[in-house]
Amino acid sequence: MTSLHDLFEQGGQSPWLDNVRRDWLEDGTMAALVEAGVRGVTSNPTIFAHALSSTDLYDAQLAALDGVDDEEAFVALAGRDIANTAALLAPVHASSQGADGFVSFEVSPRLAHDTAATVTAARSVAARFDLSNLLVKVPATKEGLPAISALLTEGISVNVTLIFGLERYGEVIDAFLEGLEGADRAHHELAAINSVASFFVSRVDTEVDRRLEAAAAPAELQGKAAVAQAVAAYALFVERFAEPRFLALAAKGARVQRPLWASTSTKNPAYDDLLYVDTLIGPDTVNTMPDSTIAAFRDHGTVARTIDADVEGARRTLAAVEAAGVSMHDVAQSLEDEGVASFAASYETLLGTIAAARSQR
Repeated sequence: MTSLHDLFEQGGQSPWLDNVRRDWLEDGTMAALVEAGVRGVTSNPTIFAHALSSTDLYDAQLAALDGVDDEEAFVALAGRDIANTAALLAPVHASSQGADGFVSFEVSPRLAHDTAATVTAARSVAARFDLSNLLVKVPATKEGLPAISALLTEGISVNVTLIFGLERYGEVIDAFLEGLEGADRAHHELAAINSVASFFVSRVDTEVDRRLEAAAAPAELQGKAAVAQAVAAYALFVERFAEPRFLALAAKGARVQRPLWASTSTKNPAYDDLLYVDTLIGPDTVNTMPDSTIAAFRDHGTVARTIDADVEGARRTLAAVEAAGVSMHDVAQSLEDEGVASFAASYETLLGTIAAARSQR
């Protein structure tokens, strides 16, 4: 037993790994992490770009991919890792009766502002992998929200990514419920549909701290907004999933859309390395961590229910940030725009890496 097992069994939170590496899949490292208590895996273009550029394990497969464009080559390369990761997590998925043990794969970031193209791409991903423990990642942009509902209506499980604010999170919950209601009308088995709402945490402090400093706000507000907003998001989750609209779906087998804390490595070295882990533990949540943060938690993390220990204090913190002249709504929109652009840039870098490797053959 490790602290990751304790996090799940005592804290009600599923620890996931935010990394996919072929060498770890082949040398047993990933299997060892699952044995140690990791219950799911997430990925993104940045992670795959690093994997492709830092190892030669993809070279042979890439050499065999003649006749396809670079984007299709990426899907084939990443697809093998996703399928192998899904197989590794299959026992977790089975033992949890389908509630955990997921791996995520993202639709092209190029499509973040195109609803119809996102739906088409996500359908293609779901059909290509045909895995019961796959979550298709769709960004929570305005254009992404109707795509999320449409995909859930078709019975496709979704990881809603790039959530930075409470207003948008409420809209994500609405999209989730609309999707489940559509799935029910279409006679899909609701228990087979899963979703997480990925709330990005540390980046909020990075942006809010910058604005607080520019506004000469009290220093004690630094490093507080991200956790406070996540605490408020969890309170909204508890409230919304206790309402009659969801309870009617739950009676038919529907599962809650779990809040997932993403971007939980500490960016500011002045802050505790587990600031975005120890403070956000609670039932029906996920924390997806890079391997360095998982190692830190296994070494000195504290398992205790903290997510709802001081909800009113979190709300006071957010009010103080607003009073200091920092708009959390504006912060969220700025971070969403930056997040979409960053993932798109990583995706282009990834395709460029593939093109360069193919040209050198």
